[in-house]
Amino acid sequence: MNRPTWWRDAYEAYEDDTDAPAIGQSPDNRRQALIKLLWIGIWMAYMGAPLSDLADGHHTTLATVFGALGLLVFVGIYLVLVFRHTGRNLARTAVHRALGTICVLAAVLTVTLGEPWLVLAVYVSVAFGAVLPTRLARWAIPLNTVAMVGAGLLVRGSHDLMSALVVPSLLGGFAMSAVRQMVRTTRALREARATVAQLAANEERLRLARDLHDLLGHSLSLITLKSELAGRMLPGKPEQAAQQVADIERVSRQALVDVREAVSGFRRPTLEAELAGARTALAAAGITADLHRAGAHHPDLPPDQEGALAWALREAVTNVVRHSGARRCAVTLSEEDDELCLTVTDDGRGTTGAHGNGLTGLAERLQLADGRLETGPGAHGGFTLRALAPLSRGATPAPLPTEPAPGP
Repeated sequence: MNRPTWWRDAYEAYEDDTDAPAIGQSPDNRRQALIKLLWIGIWMAYMGAPLSDLADGHHTTLATVFGALGLLVFVGIYLVLVFRHTGRNLARTAVHRALGTICVLAAVLTVTLGEPWLVLAVYVSVAFGAVLPTRLARWAIPLNTVAMVGAGLLVRGSHDLMSALVVPSLLGGFAMSAVRQMVRTTRALREARATVAQLAANEERLRLARDLHDLLGHSLSLITLKSELAGRMLPGKPEQAAQQVADIERVSRQALVDVREAVSGFRRPTLEAELAGARTALAAAGITADLHRAGAHHPDLPPDQEGALAWALREAVTNVVRHSGARRCAVTLSEEDDELCLTVTDDGRGTTGAHGNGLTGLAERLQLADGRLETGPGAHGGFTLRALAPLSRGATPAPLPTEPAPGP
């Protein structure tokens, strides 16, 4: 089965625009910081009214200096709240103090310097929407708008401007609150995407570990057995020893191909190939193989389920050869309800204790194919492994083909 590689998915998941800062993320470099500051600074154009009021010279020198310093402090706090808090949450105490400061500045500057300073209340609403939780912002923004109206009533000749700023105050505050919610959602999605990428990497490592264990365990066991046979045949039977060496070369080459396929993610064994491999491995170990009830083809068996059963057969035969000390091994395939059951039984020593890595990985592999693994002692001693995989629904069952029993 073709599987996308985890590193490609992770790369595509994190392929973002490097020129602009990502939503909800602090700028990574000076360029991104300047771009973000530029987008925020565009909305500072409405500060033109207070600046024009200071430049016209309608106030005393002391009032002008006071207004300039107050406006500078207001803008600085506003930019810190909007610039920093959207990418990284500030401390709650610092946020509340900053909001309280700009509220006081907006009220004092409006009452003392006049009508053009009412626009500061709009920026206060935007700051509320940017940093306060939604449940607080939905109350703070209307209250700030009401306070702006109250301050406007105290300032002579500001009724027209006051009525014109009510909608921007409400709209700007709630729009910024929606932007804040979008930033939080984007940040959560980015974290979830990073978690998915990490899980995909872990799953790929687990798959590779299972494949390599199954492939190399089977192949190396067969190479070891044939090497021992070749050593016993020398020097009395050089031709048979040469045949065993040729088999070793063939098995090692096939193992190399299988490992490359496993690393590439395209490895899907078949029951037919694994039955042939099981017959060879059991014969090399001197174990009588009973495979006459193991048909390799079933029309209702999906490819993924066939691959899982093939891996189960390989692991079971490898364990029989390496650990069982058995003299006979039987492999059967049978239908049970809507499942195909692979049974491998031997007359060896059996097993005690917990399952090893091979059986654990095999159970996980079958679970991914909607199957299950059952193990236990055989009816007459030894060990029995049962791997079950579901057949495709709606298909008409066909009898399993049989093959003649091989000689001992």
